[in-house]
Amino acid sequence: MDCRKIRFCAEKTKIDCDQLLSLFRLTAFWAKDRRLEDLEIAIANSNPAITLWDSDRLIGFARATSDGIYRATIWDVVVHPDYRGAGLGSKLVETVIAHPSVNRVERVYLMTTHQQHFYERIGFECNSTTTMVLYNSASRLVTPERSPQHQQAVRHTATA
Repeated sequence: MDCRKIRFCAEKTKIDCDQLLSLFRLTAFWAKDRRLEDLEIAIANSNPAITLWDSDRLIGFARATSDGIYRATIWDVVVHPDYRGAGLGSKLVETVIAHPSVNRVERVYLMTTHQQHFYERIGFECNSTTTMVLYNSASRLVTPERSPQHQQAVRHTATA
């Protein structure tokens, strides 16, 4: 494979979300049902969002969220199957880690289902002590009238 024409891009405005959805559907079982409008929101709230291009073809993607000093999380790392094995995935993750929004944080997290060994080669370690998840749903959302403070005020008003 000739990698001389492959380029990395950190400009979110250059992301072709239609190509990205196609790439997700091809490569990522966990992203097959994503919708374009949701993907646009995720990208807008990520920094960096790195794309990998072969001419005008999107062949890779990764993004991160970060507070800039304590924690960052890398999300959605994908490389087109035709381009795997050339070190592009590692370079993609390393590019995210080197970004100013990520490179100073104490800990960088990521979630993976089957690629632990790939990430270990980059320097990540398995961490079973701090990973928790909350499956959020509309019924769990805290609205002002469902907040603990509001409930306490209602109880106080009812007893007064």
